[in-house]
Parts: sequence; C-alpha cells; structure tokens
Amino acid sequence: MATVKERKYRKAVQTLLSQYATFGAGMGDIERQLIFDTQHDHYQMVNVGWQDQQRIYGCAMHLDIKDGKIWIQHNGTEIELDDELTALGVPKNDIVVGFISPARRHLTEFATN
Repeated sequence: MATVKERKYRKAVQTLLSQYATFGAGMGDIERQLIFDTQHDHYQMVNVGWQDQQRIYGCAMHLDIKDGKIWIQHNGTEIELDDELTALGVPKNDIVVGFISPARRHLTEFATN
C-alpha cells in the first residue's frame, strides 16, 4: 500500500510529464509517449517518429521515485523540472538532480541522495 507521500509524488510526476507531452504536438510525425511504471516508480516522456526524412527517437524526460524522493534522471529539455516540481508542492530536500555527479550535488539547493 502506497503512503500519502508516495501517492502525492506519483501524481506530481505524472501531472508534470502529461503537461509537457502536449507541447510541440504536430511537429512532423513525432509522437510524445508517456511511460508510467507505477509499480517500480519509473516515469518517462519519449519522442518517437519522423521529421522530414530523419528518424526521431529519444527520452526527453526521465524521473524516478526512490527512497521517498523524486530523482530527475534525465532532462533533455530547457524546462527546469526541479522548479516545476517545487511549484507542485514537492520540497527541495525531496528532489535529487540525478544527472549531476554525486560529488557536485551539494552545490545545488536540492537533495544530494
């Protein structure tokens, strides 16, 4: 059974990714796919399709929930996901910017692990 905090963080992550999945719609034949693994708490937004004659495929955003914190594993956008999460009510000490080296995370205003 999920705790209140886990449910809140799942909703925040899903809301955030769902919101940004609608941006850029109609660019060529590119589909934004949302991948929500709520059993293991892995969440991604992936771009799939074609633009002109070029294949487009890649993870734009990847977030996990681990040990009661939201981990931003990848952010291939200019969107400040950490700030967006705090605006959704997630405290900074429960956000880990996982793509920053563990040795440098203390330089951020967010959690280190």
